[in-house]
Amino acid sequence: MENEKELYKTLMTEIVQKQTVILGPQIAVLKARNVSLIEVSDDGKVMNIKGDPKGALQALIDEYVKLSGQIVKNALGSIFIKYPQVQGIE
Repeated sequence: MENEKELYKTLMTEIVQKQTVILGPQIAVLKARNVSLIEVSDDGKVMNIKGDPKGALQALIDEYVKLSGQIVKNALGSIFIKYPQVQGIE
């Protein structure tokens, strides 16, 4: 279970960092911090996941999609290809 959590933390950190390029560091980190299930450092690293990692990942994606819609989904597609073991996220 701990390895799975580390995988999700790495994946979510990549998502935040990708959004940093698109939105700028302040907005990307601020939006990530709106997700109560994760703790995010000032440089956009996901430090901790509280509860279900899949739920936290979905909440993070939803937070960015609310802000910029389909652009986010397109940008994340290339990241998810590297994580074939993570399923069921939209």
